[in-house]
Amino acid sequence: MLEVRGLHVSYGEIRALKGVSFQVNEGEVVALLGNNGAGKTTTLRAISGLLAPRAGDVIFEGGSLVGVASHLIVRRGVTHVPEGGASSIA
Repeated sequence: MLEVRGLHVSYGEIRALKGVSFQVNEGEVVALLGNNGAGKTTTLRAISGLLAPRAGDVIFEGGSLVGVASHLIVRRGVTHVPEGGASSIA
């Protein structure tokens, strides 16, 4: 269903992801765990189309998401909801 293949992402000269690969099959629940600065958010931003990878691919339901605008990725069914984004109304 979702496959990340050899993903490389950089912020300028800083290489944040170096060959990240994993697969999530239908019905599975997967968690990305790691220390601060390990690349969890960068991975999610690349999957969501918010960051362009330097190399690698993100495949969802057989089609590549690399180079697809983030709003079109959402229409395909992939969303990214950052923690702490909700606000309360009193």
